[in-house]
Amino acid sequence: MTPKKIVVTGIGATSPLGGTAPDSWAALLAGESGAHTLAHEWVAQYDLPVTFAAEAKVRPEDVLERVEYKRLDPSSQFALISAREAWADAGAPDVDPIRVGVDYSTGIGGLWTLLDAWDTLREKGPRRVLPMTIPMLMPNAAAAAISMAIPSRAFARTDVSACASSTEAIANAYDHLQSGLADIVLAGGTEAVVHPLPIASFAAMQALSKRNDSPSTASRPYDSTRDGFVLGEGAGTIVLETEEHALARGARIYAELAGGSVTSDSYHITAPDPEGSAAARAMLAALEQAGAKTTDVVHINAHATSTPVGDIAEYNAMLRVFGDHLPNIAVSATKASTGHLLGGTGALEAIFTILALHHRTAPPTINLTEQDPEIPLDVVTSPRALGDGPLLALSNSFGFGGHNSVAAFRSY
Repeated sequence: MTPKKIVVTGIGATSPLGGTAPDSWAALLAGESGAHTLAHEWVAQYDLPVTFAAEAKVRPEDVLERVEYKRLDPSSQFALISAREAWADAGAPDVDPIRVGVDYSTGIGGLWTLLDAWDTLREKGPRRVLPMTIPMLMPNAAAAAISMAIPSRAFARTDVSACASSTEAIANAYDHLQSGLADIVLAGGTEAVVHPLPIASFAAMQALSKRNDSPSTASRPYDSTRDGFVLGEGAGTIVLETEEHALARGARIYAELAGGSVTSDSYHITAPDPEGSAAARAMLAALEQAGAKTTDVVHINAHATSTPVGDIAEYNAMLRVFGDHLPNIAVSATKASTGHLLGGTGALEAIFTILALHHRTAPPTINLTEQDPEIPLDVVTSPRALGDGPLLALSNSFGFGGHNSVAAFRSY
């Protein structure tokens, strides 16, 4: 069968840079950082070694109805906010719910609900544990909340594959649209774990930057002085549909989702394969699905977490794939501005990739003052025009457990 063309007709995001996708994009282009010193009492209470993070700029309680806010974990709150924005941006299509699906993701899920319930159980006993605890903490809660709000009755599926989760959800949405399971799919991911336990845990494994004196410059992908990532939170959602369906209803089209892929390192539970072989296969598979050559790629939104090991491993993977063409690719590392949203990061970066193609502008990588000589990429440090004609871009996501996922987008 001839593959269907899958297009993006709506985007929504709530992030450390802004409460909407347009606001997040504008702040990204302006070179802003979403990282700041945390004002919560628990930072001092637990004497945390890292005292900053990239919290969502707009708080869910300022957006959602009170009953929604009370019945959803923060991860689901962010997901619902971004999904509603994306659906409205797509024109709130009048579609039979049985032809609308949800492919959503998270890396950890309802952590705040789980740990708050545990504190309540220990301090006040079982009768004080909220009846909604399980529906709020389950990883599929975000997908369920979105499916009920839209509504969506084709399917509501959840991916949990660490920091590759939401890019994998987008790749799955591509497959589900190709196979005819739905006419429209909302795809994306969410995370809300700016909490003392994850901060302490990531810090214990030397994954977080410790630049407590300068949070806004702490995330510095590809810089020789990088020392770890900045924990972020938020969600991103895109509306995908077949081109035929989108044109029939007169939808505005941002870009084409040309392909998506998933591979596994089978190497180490946290460290990436330093040779980048499986990550390279993921990029090649996405390009094959897109019917594209490596020389077609003009832009990559890299995973680039700002860890000493991870940035080099991804560079090795890109070098395997692109070889002599790699210096011609404009590489953006947007976690420098947003921090790392874990299970939500791929969706947010997919949105940035889509907008880069739509506006023909690669977003900047901030905080790069001394580029690591072992990573000689063409890193975009100020907004850069991507030129005329057809454009192809990749959005890379790699996660603990050796999960790799890549989405390929084409200008429309």
